Amino acid sequence: MSTAPPSIAITGQPLAPTSAFIPGPGTYASHDQIHASLSGYTTTIPSSSDSNSLPILSVVTGEEESGEGNVVPGEGNIVLGRVVRISPKQAVVNILVVGDVACREEFQGIIRQQDIRLTQTSHTKIYSSFRPNDIIRAQIISLGDQYSYFLSTARNDLGVVFAMCEESGEMMYPVSYGEMRCPKTGVVEERKCAKPV
Repeated sequence: MSTAPPSIAITGQPLAPTSAFIPGPGTYASHDQIHASLSGYTTTIPSSSDSNSLPILSVVTGEEESGEGNVVPGEGNIVLGRVVRISPKQAVVNILVVGDVACREEFQGIIRQQDIRLTQTSHTKIYSSFRPNDIIRAQIISLGDQYSYFLSTARNDLGVVFAMCEESGEMMYPVSYGEMRCPKTGVVEERKCAKPV
C-alpha cells in the first residue's frame, strides 16, 4: 500500500502513516496517522542531516503555495466541501476546495433533495445521504442566490468521500453506492457515496 500523501488535503483528512512521515505545520498525529488540520496543499520536506530520519509532511493554504488570489467557485466546477447542517429538504455545505485550489475564504453551497441522485429523487432522503461533518464531492449547477451556490451529487463520482462513524468516531469506508461501514465496530451507515475517481 502506498504511503504517498494526496496532493490536496481537507481538514481532518488522513494523509499518511506516522511511520512514513513526521507531522509538520498544518497537520497533527492521531492513531498512527497524520491528519490535515487545515485545507490546502500537502508538501514534504526532506529530513535534515540525518539520512535515517523521516521527511516532514505539512499542509499549506492555496495562498501560501501559489501566491495567487482567492479562487471563486463557478458554474460547472467540481468542489469538495464539508456538510455543516441538514434539514428534510436540503444539506448546507461549506465549500473548501474548488477544482484543485483550496479556498481562502468560506463559500456556502446547498444540495437540495432533488439534486442528490439522478433517479428516485422523490424517495431520496437527506439524512440517508449526508450527515454533518461529511466531506463531499459535488458539482456547482447554479450560482443560486446571493448567499449559496446550488450543488449536485447526481453522478456516480459525486457524493460522500469521507465520513466519520457516529458511534466510534473512526473513518468509514464505502461498501456500496449507498452505505459506508466502520472498520472498528462494523456498523453500517447510509450515505450517497462517491465512486472513487
